[in-house]
Amino acid sequence: MRGTRAVILAGVSAALAGCGSGPERAAPVAPVPQPAPRPGLGAVLAPDGSCTGPAPRAAATIAPGIAECDLVVIKGRPPTDVLVGESGRGQREVQVLYAEPGGRELYFFIDNRLDRIVR
Repeated sequence: MRGTRAVILAGVSAALAGCGSGPERAAPVAPVPQPAPRPGLGAVLAPDGSCTGPAPRAAATIAPGIAECDLVVIKGRPPTDVLVGESGRGQREVQVLYAEPGGRELYFFIDNRLDRIVR
């Protein structure tokens, strides 16, 4: 029994010795396809936080119903992070994060209109 345990431990040690040594080779990660903006939504945010067209500058304050690019114009700087997706109902859903000195602000958009804010 003692010899068997030594052989098993030697095999495990040899297998673990290879872990972390040498350059790591991870499988390449394919980019996640982003849903294309539907026609008629106007300028929207790209995943990098830039607007896909000229911002309409229609809003003066952050309020439900403003467009994604209006938020960026009002804030005066690009967002910390942007997540772009599509709902099961075919709607464009975007989450825009701003890391502020006093905390984080998360803006939820549906079809390029501000739906709600979480602070």
